[in-house]
Amino acid sequence: MAGAGIFLCILLLHFFISTALCNAGFIFTEEPSERAGKSDGYCSKILRAQGTRNEGYNEFRLRVEGDPENYQPGSTYRVTLYASSPAYFRGFTLIALREGREGDKEEDYAGNFQIIDEEDTQFMINCPSAVTESTPRRRTRIHVFWTAPPSSSGCVTLKASIVQKRIIYFQDEGSLTKRMCEKESLYGETTEKPLLDCCACGTAKYRVTFYGNWSEKVHPKDYPRRANHWSAIIGASHSKNYVLWEYGGYASEGIKKVAELGSPVSMEEEIRQKGDDVLTVIKMKAQWPAWQPFNVPFSLSSSRAAPSAEFSVDRTRHLMSFLTMLGPSPDWNVGLSAEDLCTKECGWAQRVVQDMIPWDAGTDNGVTYESPNKPTVPQEKIRPLTSLDHPQSPFYDPEGGAITPVARVVVERIARKGEQCNVVPDNVDDIVADIAQEEKEEDDTPETCIYSNWSPWSACSSATCDKGKRMRQRMLKAQLDLSVPCPHTQDFEPCMGPGCSDEEGSTCTMSEWITWSPCSMSCGMGLRSRERYVKQFPDDGSVCTLPTEENEKCIVNEECTPNSCLVTEWGEWDSCSATCGLGMKRRERMVKMPPPDGSICGAEVLEVEKCMMPECHTIPCMLSPWSDWSDCSVTCGKGMRTRQRVLKSPVELGECIEDLDQVEKCMLPECPTDCMVSEWTEWSECNKSCGKGHMIRTRIVKLEPQFGGDSCPETVQRKKCKIRKCNRDDGQGQVNSDEKKRRKEAREKRRSKQGGPQGEETMSPAEHPGCKMRPWSSWTDCTKLCGGGIQERLMTAKKRLKSAQLPSCKDRKEIRACNVYPC
Repeated sequence: MAGAGIFLCILLLHFFISTALCNAGFIFTEEPSERAGKSDGYCSKILRAQGTRNEGYNEFRLRVEGDPENYQPGSTYRVTLYASSPAYFRGFTLIALREGREGDKEEDYAGNFQIIDEEDTQFMINCPSAVTESTPRRRTRIHVFWTAPPSSSGCVTLKASIVQKRIIYFQDEGSLTKRMCEKESLYGETTEKPLLDCCACGTAKYRVTFYGNWSEKVHPKDYPRRANHWSAIIGASHSKNYVLWEYGGYASEGIKKVAELGSPVSMEEEIRQKGDDVLTVIKMKAQWPAWQPFNVPFSLSSSRAAPSAEFSVDRTRHLMSFLTMLGPSPDWNVGLSAEDLCTKECGWAQRVVQDMIPWDAGTDNGVTYESPNKPTVPQEKIRPLTSLDHPQSPFYDPEGGAITPVARVVVERIARKGEQCNVVPDNVDDIVADIAQEEKEEDDTPETCIYSNWSPWSACSSATCDKGKRMRQRMLKAQLDLSVPCPHTQDFEPCMGPGCSDEEGSTCTMSEWITWSPCSMSCGMGLRSRERYVKQFPDDGSVCTLPTEENEKCIVNEECTPNSCLVTEWGEWDSCSATCGLGMKRRERMVKMPPPDGSICGAEVLEVEKCMMPECHTIPCMLSPWSDWSDCSVTCGKGMRTRQRVLKSPVELGECIEDLDQVEKCMLPECPTDCMVSEWTEWSECNKSCGKGHMIRTRIVKLEPQFGGDSCPETVQRKKCKIRKCNRDDGQGQVNSDEKKRRKEAREKRRSKQGGPQGEETMSPAEHPGCKMRPWSSWTDCTKLCGGGIQERLMTAKKRLKSAQLPSCKDRKEIRACNVYPC
């Protein structure tokens, strides 16, 4: 009792049991804690009950959401303390202790509690590690959050005490105690499930049903209103030698296609390649839109039935796995991994129900529903999403609470075959639950050809009483002898529209009824339902008219008084769940005051009824998943890329305005740019009038090199020039005028022989035999203000003599560089 003493502090009992407990035969003694003086944070006073405990009394229960056997270090869980009808409680105390600790030291406590409703719960004043009631009153349940301690903390025990009237309940072992041990991290490890050998005999047949609860009402943050859907479900029943997917593993190419595109084709091929490790391939259709609520009875939930599929298991292939994409999303999915349907008692599980949160396939880096495609390189391991992944995530919660489940899967056993060898029957019905061997169709297929089962017949191509065709398909899995041909994989047969066949055998084959659901009311009159499904549709392609569900009234606890509680007025009806055709609508009301005896209020607080919208004339567009983006249209710099999808629904069902092509910009590393220079200018005149000199020409840089392009070449060139030898002075420092004139004439004559800058002769007007030339014109304006331009001047013939030769008497032109300095 030492560890239990902290539960019953004075605050818990402060005003309503001080005298009553004495009358009930309980004696409470107040014991000072040995360490009370060290810190006010410890439970400084302990009240212990001196009397008989109520061991095994299960009227009150302590539950951790999801009923986990292990805790994930640092994860947050919802903890509920509740009373079964008609019980109630007035006060309570809740703590979490490390295993083997007494609770008299601060380090004895494990994890941290978080208050959800301050009007209902608070931390105990003298024991701040414990949670108690805010005010003593009748109540049937309370909720708090508990964050698990860090790694290496060992096992933890959650304990609760209950005060009801004059009785205090506490259990070291029982429904008010929950023991959880640390779970190894999911990251870097495989899915933690011990895969034991199965000892069951015969085979079992199951039906798996998928209920989505991903909706704007339940998950309002950034909910994608336009394209929300669940992709086609793909999975298998298989042996422990095959891992479809697991936490801590890497996504295969098939899983990647499901996770990012919602396409199950590659995944199905991977499954079928596993041969004898797979017994049944599990497939269900996609759901548009996504919502298929599981918190409303099935028969009332929607005019659209939740998708389901049947599969079988046997002694070697007793595991079941599946996955489906949450769309739109980067690579988020839900599913089961290696769910074992074989029990330790050598039998087959009757029913499995799992609530699911999304997980990340590790192939895309997006953080929101509609993040652009951004592959994760290198690929990461599969991991569950958490509420603290990224602030932009639609599941982000700054307090780190648990993610509200987005789906629920229900796996129900519907038949067993063969000898049963389990020591303890699953239930009484199992004793006579064997079913006869199913009749097999006559088949002349060669034994060397291994096929899948035939698919169901398609709908008839004719909607009238004119003859049409319908088709079924199967897949060739293996051809053991190539010399023996394998028959066709498609089968056709004539058919007519619904109701047109004259054959008497055109009836539905139905399954047996599933057991009745629990009554919708815990007090008074309610409803319960049961269902069955179509095993074989009529051969003529008509619709089955036999009912697939039944409802009947049920009464629970006739002596209860459901009208003794006060409820509010009914709220407004929600909008119809369908935009056309048949849908559902609902309304709610609240309980203002529960019954005075503490029982659950029996008045209905939820009403659901059908609603009819205008008749539907079209169906939603059926589109294939987007193809992969094409390569960028360029090898460097800015370009474009495209992707496509195709319309799968027939055009006559209505016009589809969805985009079938998408184009977006793409950016690759910048292209290298080489240096660009202008053309060379003309050579300049020699810088000397006699002796050795030089001429120059230039060009300018028009574009500097970038991103690794070729560097710039030289922009200035020089070459030597020599006109004539320079004569010395006559000693007097001057040259007579005759000598100057002679030099000038010789220089002009020499230039005429060498030619001008363009390779043309530049003779003076007097030195053109047979011609009289006009003087040189003025130089034209420079063609550029900077950066190197050109100027021209002309010399034209004035008079041609009879003795003149044609080449020696023509117009002359000179060109020179100008403004060669850079701009």
